[in-house]
Amino acid sequence: MIAIVDYGMGNLRSVTNAFARLGGSIVVTRDKAMIAEARAIVVPGVGAFGKCMENLRGFDLLDVLRDQISKGKPYLGICLGLQMLFESSEEAPGVEGLSLVKGCVRRFKNDLKVPHMGWNEVEQIKNSRVFKGIDQGEYFYFVHSFYPEPGEDVIASKTDYGSPFASSIERDNIFACQFHPEKSQKVGLRLLQNFINLCGQN
Repeated sequence: MIAIVDYGMGNLRSVTNAFARLGGSIVVTRDKAMIAEARAIVVPGVGAFGKCMENLRGFDLLDVLRDQISKGKPYLGICLGLQMLFESSEEAPGVEGLSLVKGCVRRFKNDLKVPHMGWNEVEQIKNSRVFKGIDQGEYFYFVHSFYPEPGEDVIASKTDYGSPFASSIERDNIFACQFHPEKSQKVGLRLLQNFINLCGQN
């Protein structure tokens, strides 16, 4: 099964519905044992970085997530599920992320409207398994005011909003995206199906 982690934030319902529509074997949980036993982990989320880390700590999920991801379990992070992988965020100075990926989450500093909301083009940088069958330059749906700035070579795609930023990352078992595949219609469902496939469910 795929464990969709419920830590009290964001878009659980739409993510769960998308996986269910694709026939994925899923469980929505904050139980550490179930997360440890799962074939893969999905962490969605909408909201603030500081509250995200506070909730993960409050539900005692930090160690199991670090441990399972570090051991190579397939991981899909969406929006906050991407940002929390990093060391820190300008949104919450002094709050430590999971620190599984080097780098920081930055605030947009341009003249464009923030949050960045709506459809935008995704330029694939890596030949990622989760982008299999997805054309270069496809549009995905975004809602965010902050973006990741990796300190290592993990960028899987870039998107331009005033200037280019990393819209997804991939390293070994980790794939995480700033956009919302569950809100990105057919192309988003294709990405989620690819993740299900690489978890060995199909």
